[in-house]
Amino acid sequence: MADTSLSVLSAMITPAVLISGAGTLILSTSTRVGRATDRVRHLTARFRLLVSAEGQQEPRARQEKRMIVRQLPRLARRTRLLVRAMTALYLAVALLVLTSILIGGSALLGAALLGGLSDVLPVLLAVAGSASLAYAALLLSFETRLSAQTTREEMDFLVGLGEHYSALYDDAHPEDGDPAVLASQASGKQA
Repeated sequence: MADTSLSVLSAMITPAVLISGAGTLILSTSTRVGRATDRVRHLTARFRLLVSAEGQQEPRARQEKRMIVRQLPRLARRTRLLVRAMTALYLAVALLVLTSILIGGSALLGAALLGGLSDVLPVLLAVAGSASLAYAALLLSFETRLSAQTTREEMDFLVGLGEHYSALYDDAHPEDGDPAVLASQASGKQA
């Protein structure tokens, strides 16, 4: 009897490992949903500023507004992917918990209650839970790619903005970059 109990408990614990993994993904995915939501709010506030009279005076305001308009649909898609991934993860947890319950229940109540399904049903539920977990992981990888695209686009914009400010600085202080001025300054310090 002790060997049977241990084998039943071992079988019940096996889905728990996947449940733990799914739980970790649920936590990180809910954080990602929050970050995407915060990003939409930030871009909305920034867009409102850029369309104001004051915001229109900012350097490259037109380019930034275009970038924001391009990013919002991508953020909406990211949010949809994250919500689908969360749903798939919760479904995976439910199926894997049901797997453990069925394993324990069939051991306690015997095969008479479930009939021939006592051996097959837990396996089917475990496979379905694992498939749901895999689907969620794929969705999360697609969302990560969208996030990376947005980051690259923002970095390109920031590089352009840096070049804009750099050019303004060079125009205001041409002597800083002029080799002749630098050489005369260096010779003046040596004398």
